[in-house]
Amino acid sequence: MKISDYRLSGEQVNYKESPNRSGRFAAGSADSIVVHFTGGASAQSSVNHLLNPAAKASAHLVVGRDGAVTQLVPFDTVAWHAGRSSFRGRSGFNQYSIGIEIDNAGRLSRSGDAFVSWFGRSYPADEVIEAVHRNEREPAFWHRYSEQQIERVEALCALLIETYDIDMIVGHEEIAPQRKTDPGPAFPLDQLRERTLVRDRGVDEDDASSEPHLSKVGLVSADKLNIRATPGGATVAPPLTKGTLVNVIQEKDGWYEVEVTTKGWVSGQYVKT
Repeated sequence: MKISDYRLSGEQVNYKESPNRSGRFAAGSADSIVVHFTGGASAQSSVNHLLNPAAKASAHLVVGRDGAVTQLVPFDTVAWHAGRSSFRGRSGFNQYSIGIEIDNAGRLSRSGDAFVSWFGRSYPADEVIEAVHRNEREPAFWHRYSEQQIERVEALCALLIETYDIDMIVGHEEIAPQRKTDPGPAFPLDQLRERTLVRDRGVDEDDASSEPHLSKVGLVSADKLNIRATPGGATVAPPLTKGTLVNVIQEKDGWYEVEVTTKGWVSGQYVKT
């Protein structure tokens, strides 16, 4: 796959332009990717919905069960996928993000031996996972993603990071936790961040010699991680959430001094480097 003039091309890639969009991103503002599930019956039905002006919704990309990709909005243009959203002091994530919709039915209900979507389709047990959502406490049933989808989304994110100044990948469930559950626990969101963002931000030898304070990048693995003034000391900011990328400045007795929007100390056992 490759990107030229803000459009994706390659094997199993199609382009259909949605009317549901705003103007171009402000310079330097599109620094994030938001991952969604469609909650629909098929990739084609979701594409058709997002092409309909009455839907008042769109995304940049839709990824089918077979890994096929349909682009609906150019990458320099604001799509309508995030809705009411806020994260790390910013609101209205349409203005800051590229949206990827993945064909997936989402949460399922058990009915005897069947697992049923909100639109009435039954799914076999081998397409279902029972797991606890990151914003919930009790397990539920969720539609599994295909391996082709997971691999394709990782490749797409890596390409977008390489092409544009992307430094954050979030789920819709993280920027709108009161109303959204996608992409849900069936999607390896934290692994995606670790395999794309952390790898991309690795420091090479030249950088390490000239900028030693940025020698390591870490990924928060705890649901909430306190950031403190000193190792074991008082907190200095709201807890860091799972999946947050941090710059590790130094290590001391199992604690990391990290830098995000502020500096502080966190327990090293909850940061993957």
